[in-house]
Amino acid sequence: MERRKLLGSIAAAAVGSAVPASASAGPKKGGNRPSPPSHSNSKRNSDILPTGIDRIEETFYNQIERELHHGAQLAVYHKDELVLNIAGGTTGPDGAAETTDTRHVLFSTTKPYTAGTVHHLVDEGLVDYDDYVVDHWPEFGRNDERKEDVTIRHVLSHQSGLHSIPAIDDNPEVWGDPDEKERLVEEATLAYEPGTRTDYHLLSYGWIIDGLTRNVVGKQIDEIAAEAIFDPLGMDDTSIGIENADAVDVSTLVGFEPYHQITDPESPGYTAYVAALFNRDDVQESVVGAATGIGTARDLARYYNCLLNNGEDVFSNQVTRAFTSVEVEQEDDGEYTRRGLGVRFGGSPGDSFGVTASHGVYGHGGLGSIMTWADPDNDIAFAYVTNGIRDGYEHSQRVARLGDTVRHELS
Repeated sequence: MERRKLLGSIAAAAVGSAVPASASAGPKKGGNRPSPPSHSNSKRNSDILPTGIDRIEETFYNQIERELHHGAQLAVYHKDELVLNIAGGTTGPDGAAETTDTRHVLFSTTKPYTAGTVHHLVDEGLVDYDDYVVDHWPEFGRNDERKEDVTIRHVLSHQSGLHSIPAIDDNPEVWGDPDEKERLVEEATLAYEPGTRTDYHLLSYGWIIDGLTRNVVGKQIDEIAAEAIFDPLGMDDTSIGIENADAVDVSTLVGFEPYHQITDPESPGYTAYVAALFNRDDVQESVVGAATGIGTARDLARYYNCLLNNGEDVFSNQVTRAFTSVEVEQEDDGEYTRRGLGVRFGGSPGDSFGVTASHGVYGHGGLGSIMTWADPDNDIAFAYVTNGIRDGYEHSQRVARLGDTVRHELS
């Protein structure tokens, strides 16, 4: 498969919209149902009926039973309380039992963490959303004078004109070299005038923001995220990249072709290619702000609960409002999209947040395997993580169904 076609397929899967509820998810196969965990991780002292939690768990375990993935985690906050934190299945084809502490590659659900590093710099008074990137990183514009008009707001909202940088995107061998990545971002030229259109920044989102933070405070985004976000929120199992892959057990990714269950042989295609790529130790050790978050569903849900709580002690109220407000509403790669400064918004027909998601729901998906969102109207923070990469059609259906179940039972 050609690189450009491959990246296009990955982008479509990462952004993906859901399918009609009546669409088939493939043949159902039997299998040993994973034993549900005790409810020590599923608090029931809120005002939620136990039967509601049971129905959510039933939907969660049913997806493992149908062999849509080897293992998964689900974490849900409701009214500032962690009401559900469960895991099931295995950490891969030959893996151990999945637990709530198993760490996963988070793909594009990393982007809101990366955006959070910029919002932190805004809170610190070091940058502003409407600053030009060249104000803080003069060499950013050296190879294309149009880049002098790119603002930080443009980057956060996928409107910079640098939606792809093939010299980095297609070369994983440089992902772990911050100096080389910065140089290649400086050499890149715009595809269009900044602010004139929206194009999902599949990987360049991280390249640009990492270069920006290095030029502002001399630190990469992984350091800033750890100090300013993960540590204060007690997100002890999350990082952007990992220092030593041998020292951390990360769930093994598996790519599935449409309608394949886990007992079928793996077929060649973009899902298998991406799974193999992101299972590599050197990739997991790289700081890829758009894709190599390594963490748990519990920590993802904790982050969105922080945003529901007006930023707690991590972000100011003003910055939290900017983070979680709609910035742009327009077509992105043939689909209507509503984006903010690091998240996207729900409420569109067939949305992968679920058919019951209102326009106020915000969050982010991760390539064919993960979904996260916050629902301010119902005070719910949701994170669903799996180790099975599926195409946009099947993935959107499974995450939308689970999201709708959670919203229905907790609202």
